[in-house]
Amino acid sequence: MTVQDVARQLPEISVLRAHCRSLSVLEAILSPEWEGRYYSFDDRWSDTESMASMRNGSGDEFSIVFSPAGVCIRGFAHESPMSPYAEDGPWPGVLDEVPDVFRSCVEEPAFCDEDGMPVVTACMWRETGHASWMTGTIDYPDEQPDDPDGAGSLFQLLVDRSPEGFQRWAEDYYEVPVALEAVSHIFASRPLIDSVVNALNPEVTLADLTKDLAEIGYPLS
Repeated sequence: MTVQDVARQLPEISVLRAHCRSLSVLEAILSPEWEGRYYSFDDRWSDTESMASMRNGSGDEFSIVFSPAGVCIRGFAHESPMSPYAEDGPWPGVLDEVPDVFRSCVEEPAFCDEDGMPVVTACMWRETGHASWMTGTIDYPDEQPDDPDGAGSLFQLLVDRSPEGFQRWAEDYYEVPVALEAVSHIFASRPLIDSVVNALNPEVTLADLTKDLAEIGYPLS
């Protein structure tokens, strides 16, 4: 799977935003300590932008910036043959066609290394009002692996947005049973209630999540 394959399977912007919020709420419940979470969402990342992010603790990450202009998605797979550290810069085509309205995302210091180089192996974007997600025109490595830019692994839970997909991932990662009905409740963006929180993690209460939910912008009952 490449970034083009992922782009064909992403939903419209509003659906993606709600899904990213739900992922971050589930993570806040399953992993009370922020440092241990894969998925996060900051509804007020700037005055006009929200940001979803993923970090797996092994060097892979993504950021999704939601702005009035649309959405820009950046992914970095540290073992990809398309790593900017292997090529002394972003792989040709990955960022070349990013529209000017998203250049600030490309140049954002949080998404670059200390020398100002964008840390990226995959990029997608969709402008507000446009009907589809876009990517650059990319010639992949001659001896490309099945996932040359890391998009398949980075964005797996954005492609498979089913409660069952999250349940499988979370039970593998956290090594605990994960209540499917509670996941479905949150994936439907229903207001969070104590029984749903308790079903996922008996050691966490709704009151414990007040700060997280405010940052995420997820509805309460």
